[in-house]
Amino acid sequence: MKTIDELVQDGVEGKRVFVRADLNVPLDGTTITDDGRIRAVAPTIAKLAEAGAKVIVASHLGRPKGAPEPRFSLSPAAKRLGEILGKNVSFATDTVGDSAKATVAAMANGEVTLLENLRFNAGETSKDDAERGAFADALASLADLYVGDGFGAVHRKHASVFDLPARLPHAAGGLIATEVGVLKKLTEDVARPYVVVLGGAKVSDKLGVIDNLLKKADRILIGGGMSYTFLAAKGHEVGISLLQEDQKDTCLAYLAEAEKRGVEFVLPVDVLVSAEFPDLKTKAPANPETVSSDAIPADKEGLDIGPKTRELYAAKLADAGTVFWNGPMGVFEHPDYAGGTKAVAQALVDCSGFTVVGGGDSAAAVRTLGFDENAFGHISTGGGASLEYLEGKTLPGLAALED
Repeated sequence: MKTIDELVQDGVEGKRVFVRADLNVPLDGTTITDDGRIRAVAPTIAKLAEAGAKVIVASHLGRPKGAPEPRFSLSPAAKRLGEILGKNVSFATDTVGDSAKATVAAMANGEVTLLENLRFNAGETSKDDAERGAFADALASLADLYVGDGFGAVHRKHASVFDLPARLPHAAGGLIATEVGVLKKLTEDVARPYVVVLGGAKVSDKLGVIDNLLKKADRILIGGGMSYTFLAAKGHEVGISLLQEDQKDTCLAYLAEAEKRGVEFVLPVDVLVSAEFPDLKTKAPANPETVSSDAIPADKEGLDIGPKTRELYAAKLADAGTVFWNGPMGVFEHPDYAGGTKAVAQALVDCSGFTVVGGGDSAAAVRTLGFDENAFGHISTGGGASLEYLEGKTLPGLAALED
């Protein structure tokens, strides 16, 4: 896999370099609420611009259905990218149309342009190879070289991720190189004890990674909405908590496999419950009740791990040589249910081992709750991509960058 340093060394001055970034940032209207992904790719863009390249940045945002939707415009990302780079970033109002062609044609060496949301074109995500290929051809006509640096999208077989690198000389950006290096540390020659913390809403989202990590981890700690399916599988009442009834047998199988392999599989011992889901807009006090995890009232919903579980998980993380954490412990967006996620984040900060926050909501939570990003070994920009790598899958966007 060619690196961006090698690409720059070969000479990029005056060349049009297409950078597939991941600027899929959370928005409140047109306000970016977490710019972590933009900051993560900025060094790659800056390096190319400083070397005299004409840098064409492209990304998706959200899940538009192959046509323009104003709420998914990348215009706010162009503004923020310019602020981070300390230079103007031109914005093309389409992907391969008149605006994109004119904006790219007008670029001088060292300038940066951001194209509109790639998913406004149906060819980006099409399952049809020909349709996807036609869009990749149109994108390729805008550029001379390709740099893949959108780690959060490398698990997608999309035109700009998979097909476009085959049409242009290509290299991996600095962010992808860093992310892959970190993931190798989680899969090869791991410092032990190796502790995995999994949260989030659904067990089904984590099936492959649990299956694979049962062969590698020393301890697996479970929190978030997915924990209630495990508790229900053990025969406990979970009230109106999030539950995947069809995954209970799978959960029991994982618990049995963990015992067989000598892997500690730890579930919450207490939880915070309420009869109503909290108001995330007003943040009005929710007044939760703490109950034992085997005594959740039938009319209440579990929304965070409790104080005893927080202490237990902190103790299980204290001596870790390696930690991988993906998924919040509760509804961290509300202050009354942020305590569990905050406790896990603090335990990672206090841990002397190599700690990885596995992207997605976990990364957003760390920043939302005010933690210093430098206090962690690595904060990933790609939750889904990280999980699929840890499952042992081949990621199309990484395969496409191989020489």
